[in-house]
Amino acid sequence: MLFFLLVFLIIQYMSKRKNKFRKQKSYKTYRPRPAAPAVPAAPIAPVQKQAETVRESGWKNALIHCAYSVLFFIMAEILLKIFTAGINGSSLPYTVLFSIPAGILLYMCGLICRNGTARTAIRAVLMAAISVLYIAVCFVYRQFKVFYDLKTMLAGASDAFGQFSDLAWKLIFSFHGILAIVLYMCMPAGYILLSRFIKDTQVRKKPVFISVLSACLVFMLSHTAVTHDTAVSAAYSSEYSFEKAVRSFGLLTGLRLDLRYASADTASVSFEEVEELKRKGRKDRPVIYGYNRLDFDFDALTGNETDEMLDSYVSSLKASRENEYTGLFKGKNLILVTAEAFSGKIIDPVLTPALYRMASKGMHFEDYYQPASAGTTGGEYEILFGALPVNGGSSLKLMSNYTNSMTIASLLSKEGYEGWAFHNNWADFYDRHITHNTLGYSHGFMGYGTGMEEYVSFVWPESDLEMIEGTFPLYADAEPFNVYYMTVSGHNGYDPGNNAMSAKNWEKVQDLPYSETVKGYIAANLELENAMAYLIQALEDRGIADDTVIVLSADHFPYGLDYGAPLGATPYLDELYGFHVDNLLDRDRNTLLIWSGCLEDKEPIVVDTPVSSLDILPTLCNLFDVEWDSRLYAGRDVFSDAQPLVFNINYDWKTDKGTYLADTGTFTPAEGVTVDEGYAERIRTIVRNKMNFCTGFNNTDYFGHLFGAGS
Repeated sequence: MLFFLLVFLIIQYMSKRKNKFRKQKSYKTYRPRPAAPAVPAAPIAPVQKQAETVRESGWKNALIHCAYSVLFFIMAEILLKIFTAGINGSSLPYTVLFSIPAGILLYMCGLICRNGTARTAIRAVLMAAISVLYIAVCFVYRQFKVFYDLKTMLAGASDAFGQFSDLAWKLIFSFHGILAIVLYMCMPAGYILLSRFIKDTQVRKKPVFISVLSACLVFMLSHTAVTHDTAVSAAYSSEYSFEKAVRSFGLLTGLRLDLRYASADTASVSFEEVEELKRKGRKDRPVIYGYNRLDFDFDALTGNETDEMLDSYVSSLKASRENEYTGLFKGKNLILVTAEAFSGKIIDPVLTPALYRMASKGMHFEDYYQPASAGTTGGEYEILFGALPVNGGSSLKLMSNYTNSMTIASLLSKEGYEGWAFHNNWADFYDRHITHNTLGYSHGFMGYGTGMEEYVSFVWPESDLEMIEGTFPLYADAEPFNVYYMTVSGHNGYDPGNNAMSAKNWEKVQDLPYSETVKGYIAANLELENAMAYLIQALEDRGIADDTVIVLSADHFPYGLDYGAPLGATPYLDELYGFHVDNLLDRDRNTLLIWSGCLEDKEPIVVDTPVSSLDILPTLCNLFDVEWDSRLYAGRDVFSDAQPLVFNINYDWKTDKGTYLADTGTFTPAEGVTVDEGYAERIRTIVRNKMNFCTGFNNTDYFGHLFGAGS
């Protein structure tokens, strides 16, 4: 509302300046003129009637132009929903309401000029620019299946378009891409056409004042309605995320809230019921195992307001306990793999024997989720930091400025491990040449362009097998070693004519009972199978398979299967999964592999509670028995007494007792489970606190605050 008032004052000020300038100019150039011959006075009544007709026509024209501006935003939002996540009946009224003041503001921007043609040009140019923004957001969603905030889009635009320009052009020139461009650009063109027939002749101050007042009133009405609607109010405030805001209220409101939270002091991070959490944490329990907790004197720590809020929250938490699996992998080598677009649905005893061996003879996670929050870099962030990337694709870049003392690389380095990080695509993509050199791997990061080109052929996508073959000798004799791989062979698209890995492995899939697209996807991922088969064999040949742990998870679900399709309209993903995918949790369900040769002769270790990628890091900390603090991660050690909890950026969540979907606001108890009336709201509070922790953690150097910036 203050913004609209500010615009009004600026217009008023500029109007006064123009009038003053005209008076000065008129005074300086004034020349007396001869008196004109007397003309008989015309009747007064017809002149007044004509003036009234002109004013009435001006008002009608102004109203039409304002209405078109409002309709422009409403249509832009509706088109975005149609081309991306679909129209949600409960969110549509708020999307329309918040579009009205934006449309009025757009109309007001034209009132800065007195010339009608200039006003039309200003509004048309703004409509075109805004249409381009909507088109860009639409394309990004159809590529990555997530709404990226502007900061993430701008930061990754050059990388994405430069590296994957063929996929980008394919999306742009697809039927839906062309249709989106045409429909969006028809709106500014339509306004130009409208202005040719209906001139915007009203420039007086009264319409400006009425426009400001109308915008303020509608905005206040919308704001009040949202804050009092329990079904959506949380998404507007305590459960805000850009993804959820766009789904619930539209892009305009998502951008406004993103600007609000981004520009606000990071001390605005707050946690609910901290005192109650402290009280619960002081309850005495019989000591069976020790706690996964470091000794911090939180009262003696000094820092900014965000640090202090985080201190208060962390100190209120009860640390998880050690357990029978603590130290199971103490001193063993670790190879951590983030696999591009991997899905456990490809695992088959005949087609993928190495992956099947890892799944059946390693640890088995029956209900695992890999939240797709910010594309590949978001998936890496979850695995590397045990938190959600609340700042989108910029989250990992932000962490490169901080003290990353609690990554598995840093923790194992303190234990004397040597570390390497590898990627078989360009090293500078997503700025990995910067971010991955700050994770704690002693030998740093190698990608294509910084050494990987010696081992990997220049094709698209590059071979995971060639990466493993080339880099294994670098660390095989450096026990204990700690290695990180980010693969690329599973990257979309999956047409064998354009995907080197799909073409390479096509013969193995050509007779499978799937569509050509799904067969192409499986063929590309067979290169990951080839890489794991080589790796396990190489470990066994050197006699260190029993002393090495391989951990493998996807970065995100295979969103490239249904290129450009919104959630709920993904036939190829449905085909791969074997059921219709219509919500984010089902979409992100996947497979986590934790394997070591030492596990093969033992009884299978089965985890049947919900687990997510946020749980990988704290679980590894427990298994490798490093010095760590369970309170410093949003995830949990899955073998501990901590409550099972999976949640995503949309505030959906799942526990061992039931599932909550934020879009519908419904909680569904697990089969055979009965919960008390306040259970769902208690878990919602815990999820909000964890999301706030993720936000504060990503906005400040919290580990530097805890351990000292030089640690």
